[in-house]
Amino acid sequence: MTDTAVATEAREQSPRTQKIGRVKSNKMDKTVVVSVDFVRRHRLYHKRITRTSTFFAHDETNTCNEGDLVRIEETRPLSKNKHWIVREVIERAADL
Repeated sequence: MTDTAVATEAREQSPRTQKIGRVKSNKMDKTVVVSVDFVRRHRLYHKRITRTSTFFAHDETNTCNEGDLVRIEETRPLSKNKHWIVREVIERAADL
């Protein structure tokens, strides 16, 4: 292999982490707060335990509304708290 082929392989990154969650807040400009739920089993009692993590995600077009189901993807740091971007809106929230 040539040096350029080795350099290209070294630069290839693993796939970026993606998560699916609900938009909790869209009050900031071009930023949404996304809640991601995950379920674990208790070690001893084997009860299902639901935990929630919140992430700040970049929404370039300000299209997300509260309650939308979105897919977010990990990216370079965009600000102090923002390390995710909104890739797609999977499901829109019902308008009341």
